[in-house]
Amino acid sequence: MRLIMLGPPGAGKGTQAQRLVERYSIPQLSTGEMLRAAVANGTGIGRGAKAIMDRGEFVPDDVVSHMVSDRIDQEDCRRGFILDGFPRTVAQAEALTAMLDQKGVKLDAVIELKVNPATLIERMEKRVADTLAAGGTVRSDDNPDTFATRLDEYRQKTAPLLNYYRRRGELVEVDGMQGMDIVARDIASVLAKVDSN
Repeated sequence: MRLIMLGPPGAGKGTQAQRLVERYSIPQLSTGEMLRAAVANGTGIGRGAKAIMDRGEFVPDDVVSHMVSDRIDQEDCRRGFILDGFPRTVAQAEALTAMLDQKGVKLDAVIELKVNPATLIERMEKRVADTLAAGGTVRSDDNPDTFATRLDEYRQKTAPLLNYYRRRGELVEVDGMQGMDIVARDIASVLAKVDSN
């Protein structure tokens, strides 16, 4: 199963992707996590990306595309993968389509979690509060100003992806405002239809 999860920051993409990881035994390829690991490890990509990420802006396409291509080539992606946080722009989507075509790989579905943007701020604040209450560390980009910038970036750059994948017949919309279990059930129902084709 080869999937892309789309939706604005805080929509629940990571949560639902983790459930799909368990169901299909495929890795979740989160570009955000890959980049944060690069920052934590002080790699060249990490050092360059840190300042950009702290401002809530996107890391350049060529850097992210190269990182994703290398990751898809790894052994654990042979049975499939879930892309979370990539592509973010139509240009990235076109590059991904070309890359997958070159590898002889086809996407099974692009899942959009549809949510109310006003609710996302509440979700982010709750995630921060829960993380702090559990004694965890809050991500540097989890604050209201940076989060608003990330939402604006999503609306401007990522939302056009929906039309791109809709035209390709790969987009599936799921109501992300429901409870986590109901969203997971709806995604499973959609993928069962894809899997049977």
